[in-house]
Amino acid sequence: MLNQLDPQTLGPVLAALFVFGAAVGLPVPTLPALIYAGSVIVGSAQPVVSAALSFGGAWAGAIAGDSLWYWAGRRYGHRVLSLLCRMSLSRDSCVRRTESFFQRRGVRILLVARFVPGLSVVSVPMSGTARVPFSRFAAHDAAGAALWIVSGLLLGVLFAGQIDLLMSGLHEFGLGIGAAVAVTLGVFVGFRWLRRRRLLRELAISRMSVADLAARIAAAASDAARPLIVDVRSDEHRRLDPYCIPGALTLDIDRLERDGVGLLRSQTVVLYCSCPNEISAARVAQRMRRLGFDDVRPLLGGIDAWRQAGEPLQPYTTHKETDPR
Repeated sequence: MLNQLDPQTLGPVLAALFVFGAAVGLPVPTLPALIYAGSVIVGSAQPVVSAALSFGGAWAGAIAGDSLWYWAGRRYGHRVLSLLCRMSLSRDSCVRRTESFFQRRGVRILLVARFVPGLSVVSVPMSGTARVPFSRFAAHDAAGAALWIVSGLLLGVLFAGQIDLLMSGLHEFGLGIGAAVAVTLGVFVGFRWLRRRRLLRELAISRMSVADLAARIAAAASDAARPLIVDVRSDEHRRLDPYCIPGALTLDIDRLERDGVGLLRSQTVVLYCSCPNEISAARVAQRMRRLGFDDVRPLLGGIDAWRQAGEPLQPYTTHKETDPR
């Protein structure tokens, strides 16, 4: 079907579809689509019209997709972030990183979010969960989307000659634009899926289940025998979901060397985060092992699995700090 469209039509169509797809969370390479649309502008008989169509279609797709996630975040809160962890082919730690950025910069992060892989997908619904007024969200999101789209189209204009050579080479091998899109999508999705599966396989070796943790807590005869439970969620996520596992301590990942000084290296440490694949907790576990902790485990499924199992939670208080045992 794509092969039946002329380049002047195909460029704007691909730009709009790919940008919208990326905005709603699909693993599609949007920058190549924008670059191709930009290269089409150079050879167009009406470059101004072609540029307007490519920019307008991509911009509308970005705003439409982002608005859906904004309202989802506003209605469903932190549960939307857990859903993104399940959907994303990126490392789940991008959720925690975005939470930290959002905590420091607020909605202004949307001005540059699309330039950082994974940042836009999480920062948009987070604007909804944080109850940012829609008018303020829309203004920043629209400006950020415009900057990103213009940058992609300009790259296509600058490298139009090289892109034409590439397309000519594809035609010589009997491949049209449809095949090029399919190959690009396959390589892009396949690479990210394989990387994610490798990380999850490494993680599966050391995880502790909710049932195992609950049993260890119940069987502990003293605080020293009880596993040390550490909440490694960002402050922003704790604000959105103000509950924690009873007795859990907070740990600042960025100050791990300092905050972990008073903790017993021989005690079993169980880390939990907000993502069901607990990649963030696994990263902290690796760092703690390098600091000399003997037994550090991510909690399988994170706090969501603990909650779904019907285990008790307690309100999180902002003054709760990591204290030595």
